[in-house]
Amino acid sequence: MTGPLSTNEEAWAAASGWNTSDRMNEIEALLWRSERHPRLSSTITSVLIYDQVPDWDRFFAAHDWASLLIARCRQRVLEPALPVGPPAWVPDENFQLDYHVRRTRLPAPGGLAALLELAQSLAMTPFDRTRPLWEGTLVEGFDGEKAAYVLKLHHSLTDGMGGIQLMTMVQSRTREHTPNKPLPADPLTARETMDASGLATVELTEQARRVPGVLWRALSMGVYAATHPSEVLSDAVRFAGSMRRTLSPPPAAPSPLLTNRSGTSWKFGVLECGLAELRSAAKAAGGSLNDAYVAALLGGLRRYHDRHGTSIDELPMAMPVSLRKADDPLGGNKFAGAFFAAPVGVEDPAERIATIRGTVLSLRTEPALDTFSMVAPVLNRIPSAVGGFVYDQIGSAADLSASNIPGVPHPVYMAGAKVERLFPFGPLPGVAVMAAMVSHAGVCCFGINMDGSAVQDPDVMMECLDEGLREVLELSTVEGR
Repeated sequence: MTGPLSTNEEAWAAASGWNTSDRMNEIEALLWRSERHPRLSSTITSVLIYDQVPDWDRFFAAHDWASLLIARCRQRVLEPALPVGPPAWVPDENFQLDYHVRRTRLPAPGGLAALLELAQSLAMTPFDRTRPLWEGTLVEGFDGEKAAYVLKLHHSLTDGMGGIQLMTMVQSRTREHTPNKPLPADPLTARETMDASGLATVELTEQARRVPGVLWRALSMGVYAATHPSEVLSDAVRFAGSMRRTLSPPPAAPSPLLTNRSGTSWKFGVLECGLAELRSAAKAAGGSLNDAYVAALLGGLRRYHDRHGTSIDELPMAMPVSLRKADDPLGGNKFAGAFFAAPVGVEDPAERIATIRGTVLSLRTEPALDTFSMVAPVLNRIPSAVGGFVYDQIGSAADLSASNIPGVPHPVYMAGAKVERLFPFGPLPGVAVMAAMVSHAGVCCFGINMDGSAVQDPDVMMECLDEGLREVLELSTVEGR
């Protein structure tokens, strides 16, 4: 299930996929252990705009139901006594839903700027690492009679696509209450009484059981190498070259305007446009929706540098690449990071889209694209401060990171309120600007997270990004002729 679920029935049927693993994978463990608040915060934030205030009783009950259906919502992290393996997910025996689901009210007039300022504050507040790693706040008093919802998820819980899938399960296709929703027979797991020492013992035992299989595979690979030396050498050379390209910093000098980063202040901004319009612009230039999205960001960054009297041709950029397959269970983290030199200096938007298209296609075919998953187990078994340092260095290698997440294509509701917009905000793992886009019911919603130390004039940055988006959208008029 790589995309959002199209019906509530599909969502409910797939929800059990969130409960299939009681361990973090290595990437999730690295996100968890390397976190150093605030610079290396791993909080994913979503801001949903409702057309009216949801019924609070229904709203709270929906979260109660979802937290029972999806066991991860009531589980906390258990670290082994020794770093011999990833942490486990265990039930929080003191789970309190009213800690995780809250409500507040914006002071009048309650506009978008006030909402984003509140969202920034909530996002920057660290999680209680002894509780389940999510918090939701219903915000009343927004834009007159409307409301908003700020949802925080720790990245070790899920990636952006998993977050969309999670919200799809809770939302409805109608304003009316949905009766007869299913519940699990037993939401708890067998590890509910395990302690840190017990987890370490279980992990060592499981590793010992895997040793014969590992040795057999190594022997098989040795035999194959001995009988097919030329093929093995060719594959090794090709993979080594791919590792050099994917792990080395992109061949672009960092922007002189974005070097001062602290991660201590997040500044949120939003943009939006029609999905069909942006897709048409991409088609006019022979690119994908993602190519047009990235081209809009780069056009905005070129304008930002121009306003400051600085000319650059390229800047280092990072882009998560989803590794999800059609039959993968919901939730979790299944992505790899790709670095490349972004063509900021290409002024023609169509040419910029075409350039990005070629770069992204080549990145997706790299044999070593997921090399970081091979490095993560090593980083997870050394002191977390060292892993955090390495993680920080990797993130800081890019000025911009951009993520594109497919959303639901149809209207959805929450406790009687229609979801009008869904703005995503990713964390800043050392980068200056983190951009994320979700396509929601025909609207592309851009969430921009800026390091306030690197971008000291966020309003100017948002003006420039808006101009870059409008520039790309003008290509859609060419496509329409």
